[in-house]
Amino acid sequence: MAYKFIDNYKERGARKKLVTLLRNRGIEDEKVLEAIGKVPRHFFFDETFWNQAYKDIAFPIGDGQTISQPYTVAYQTELLHIKKNDKVLEIGTGSGYQTCILLELGAKVVTIERQPNLYERTTKVLTGMGYKAKFILGDGSLGSVEDAPFNKIIVTAGAPLVPDVLLRQLKIGGILVIPVGNESEQKMITVLRVGENEFEKIVLDTFRFVPLVGDQAW
Repeated sequence: MAYKFIDNYKERGARKKLVTLLRNRGIEDEKVLEAIGKVPRHFFFDETFWNQAYKDIAFPIGDGQTISQPYTVAYQTELLHIKKNDKVLEIGTGSGYQTCILLELGAKVVTIERQPNLYERTTKVLTGMGYKAKFILGDGSLGSVEDAPFNKIIVTAGAPLVPDVLLRQLKIGGILVIPVGNESEQKMITVLRVGENEFEKIVLDTFRFVPLVGDQAW
């Protein structure tokens, strides 16, 4: 498994360069950059493609999914304003790279993946790396009622709308970050729950995510 791979000076040096690149692209949260500098992204790649691991690109991981571009991971994470012990729901575990960044920031993570192969592989890899999260196999568009409410929710796939069921699982003062649009292009949206039935929405930059599939999605 990937967690048995060696993380040597070459990979650590590549991560430092990646952090510098992300800082130059506008990522300002030093804690987010520090977390990206700690997580061995090559652990999530087949050894054949290690040379791609620290490029600022998305990369296929099987089952029609990708490991997100590092800039996208940093961008979404920065919007969440993670505080230590924040309870965070992640929709779309994927490779588990974003999960690790959240955990490095001190969050308590509940993460949902709908693809059984990815769920099994990622659970083994992250557990082997020493990371602890609650892994759920299921429909992420429905969230996790039994684990709600959450301080933060991050959706790592493109949705046609902001699912109301996810908004209802936010604590008052909580933040949801989600890409919303069509199946090929989305706008990043942040939603702040300011009251029982009050939400403030901000529309930000354009991104391209794989589609969010589920009962409250595509």
